[in-house]
Amino acid sequence: MLRARRQAADRGQDTGRLSPDRRILLAAALASLAVGVWACWSVTVDDAYITYRYSANLAHGFGPVWNPGRTPVEGFTNFAWMVWHAPWVWLGVPLPVVSKLTAAACAAAIVWVLVTEPRTRSGAVVAAGSFVLFLPTWVHVDAGLETAPFALVVLRAVVLAARLLRDPDVVVSSWEMPALLLLAGTLRPDGVLGVGPALLVWLWLRRSRRSTWLWTAGGGALGAGYVAARWAYYGHPLPNTFYVKVGVEATTDGRWIELTAATLLPLLAFAVAALFRSRTAGPAALVLASCTALWIIPALSAPAMDYLSRFAWHGFPLVCLAAAWALDTVDLRRVAAGAAVVAVGWTTVAGLLAPDGPSMVNYGDDLRRAHIAVGLALADTDLPADRRTVAVSDAGAIPYFSGWTATDYIGLNDGRIAHGADPTEVLQADDPSVVVVTSSSPRPPAASWRTDLTPVLAGRELVGVAQMRPEYFQLVFATPDVAPQVRTALDRRLAEGRAVTDARLDPGYSRWLERVLGLS
Repeated sequence: MLRARRQAADRGQDTGRLSPDRRILLAAALASLAVGVWACWSVTVDDAYITYRYSANLAHGFGPVWNPGRTPVEGFTNFAWMVWHAPWVWLGVPLPVVSKLTAAACAAAIVWVLVTEPRTRSGAVVAAGSFVLFLPTWVHVDAGLETAPFALVVLRAVVLAARLLRDPDVVVSSWEMPALLLLAGTLRPDGVLGVGPALLVWLWLRRSRRSTWLWTAGGGALGAGYVAARWAYYGHPLPNTFYVKVGVEATTDGRWIELTAATLLPLLAFAVAALFRSRTAGPAALVLASCTALWIIPALSAPAMDYLSRFAWHGFPLVCLAAAWALDTVDLRRVAAGAAVVAVGWTTVAGLLAPDGPSMVNYGDDLRRAHIAVGLALADTDLPADRRTVAVSDAGAIPYFSGWTATDYIGLNDGRIAHGADPTEVLQADDPSVVVVTSSSPRPPAASWRTDLTPVLAGRELVGVAQMRPEYFQLVFATPDVAPQVRTALDRRLAEGRAVTDARLDPGYSRWLERVLGLS
């Protein structure tokens, strides 16, 4: 009884408000998050511009398409995120800013949950501290994708189900869990997996209530309607990316599992330990089931764009919270506090030691100097509409900023290639004015993504080379009739890109810190 009162006072439950200590922790956590987001503000990943292109076309009345007037293709996997950005196009707000502010608000909501849900200060410290001091958190908030909103949706569903496990009579609105399932499924196709365990808990514990089944049926009908509408519009049941990636990147060598386990080791260990305490066993089992559902696909594959363990991060707030629940059961406060410090320290260092950490914090500057410069140059070129055609393998910033009709010869945004067409034949048939080749040197490779570049580049001139990193180049080839205009615009934009960035190519933390502190 004394322990329960002590924990209640620690949280401020006896007054209905957070205790002073908890308010200080919340303020410190939000401040840390704000500093991290500010430090990584320049980071917007190339894939985010794919979504922005669909959002812009939707806002301009063309529908959610890659190329207006062409057969629709679903090259994005975040429908709700894409729709969310469309109205901001009308208002003239830069879409990367919309993404960053929205994701930052979602991350702040996650911090609130991680500070207020644990019963003890040590629990709140390990949950919120691990989250806000983890370098990938800052990058994923700023990157432009749906990562943070999706993580918040899953966390909210798990928190609701965990409350029900502790107290079956707790107030949970009947509409909320089906709504979270719908939102998760429209943010990511695999979103239903992450919310699924929480939904099952809610259905079982509220099975006797008529409203439970009415809302579930309504949500199911809306979800089925969404899938049917997508299928009818795009002609395929799954996003285009599925048909390109499945079977190409599959691997079961365990690298993803090993990296995730090493990075989150203390948090995962605490989550497992919580299984052996009666008060936390159910919620901990729910967290581990939800993480398993979220992580089963990346664990059995080598997903593209998994920079800084992005797909593991979907479940990161969950394991932060489960670790907090484990420390809530430790009677010796000093032991709990020491464990919290170790876990936060481990997680912070692991984030900094991530192999792709240095390159990701410099990603924004690198992209501005290369991909964005090329896209802006194409937009500047005064060519008739029928000659504003480009082929790319990095189908993000270049098509978005150019506004040109684009052939994605990886196939992520090209239904022909995704469903079996030879990309070499597709490019020869499209005959784009400009072909942009991703290369590890200033010379083009013989082939790229199943594309034989020799016949594709025949008769085209190399009009510019944009270097992103030491071994990462974008080589711009143009047909002779447009080469002079493209070369002139490209020279200007590449020079501008070098002028507004730090002009360094090394992917080091020192470069990032010097830029953030205004030393370069």
